[in-house]
Amino acid sequence: MSTPAPSVPAYAPGELAALAARHGLKVSGARPSLPAYVGQLWGRRHFIAAFATAKLTAQYSQAKLGQIWQIMTPLLNAAVYYFIFGVLLNTRHGVEDFVPFLVTGVFIWTFTSSSITAGTRAISGNIGLVRALHFPRASLPVALALQQLQQLLFSLGALTLILLAFGQYPRPSWLLAVPALALQAVFNTGVSMAVARLTAKTPDIAQLMPFVLRTWMYASGVMWSLEQLLAGDRVPHAVMVALEYNPAAVYINLMRFALIDSYGAGQLPPHAWAAAAGWALLCGVAGFVYFWKAEETYGRG
Repeated sequence: MSTPAPSVPAYAPGELAALAARHGLKVSGARPSLPAYVGQLWGRRHFIAAFATAKLTAQYSQAKLGQIWQIMTPLLNAAVYYFIFGVLLNTRHGVEDFVPFLVTGVFIWTFTSSSITAGTRAISGNIGLVRALHFPRASLPVALALQQLQQLLFSLGALTLILLAFGQYPRPSWLLAVPALALQAVFNTGVSMAVARLTAKTPDIAQLMPFVLRTWMYASGVMWSLEQLLAGDRVPHAVMVALEYNPAAVYINLMRFALIDSYGAGQLPPHAWAAAAGWALLCGVAGFVYFWKAEETYGRG
């Protein structure tokens, strides 16, 4: 005759939680505190760097030209924009050194748009990794943003050659490109983390993002001078302020100011550096906190 199984006492949910806490048990995958999360992320810094480098190496591994596409993609985009906007629509009129102006804008805009696009795939594109291993999920959008920074640094050699070919030679102001890119990288990472959370919950946002980015690009002065567009009273004041403080336009303006001789202080809005720092701080911190708040939901369902 079999021995009956011992009865298990029934507990109310509150009693179970108290019992688990008394014995040091924690909810699996529970969100840590913000300081603890930052510490965990810092502890994974080597993984983040290795993951970003591996992604960059594998990105064009199936193409015969390989990593050359890291340079060719923004260059081909610049060539297409030059023909359509510079030649057909004549947006080069009144813009000195239009080719350096255009190519710089395309390279810097590509850095932001690629970082945000990568953020849309940060969770959904690595769902197996998210479900199999325990690690701070912010490692993924941060690593993908770092990958885009590595790709930009790799392609800056081509940008330098174009600048030299069109008479833009190194000068002390080129050093300003370093803080400008650093601020832009922080901004991109923050936005990438926010987008990563949104698309993890609502994948359809990833399908909408190309249209959002295309509209944003046209409003950022990549192919034309916002200064000429805003001259006079053709644009309402509210639209003028929005365009002037547009973060993508701010970072593009800073890089043009740093690298192009004819793009002087008179063309750089006086608020540019303050706006660049403000956008980086706001989006970097807010994007990180926004992503962290949903930490325990990633990979479920």
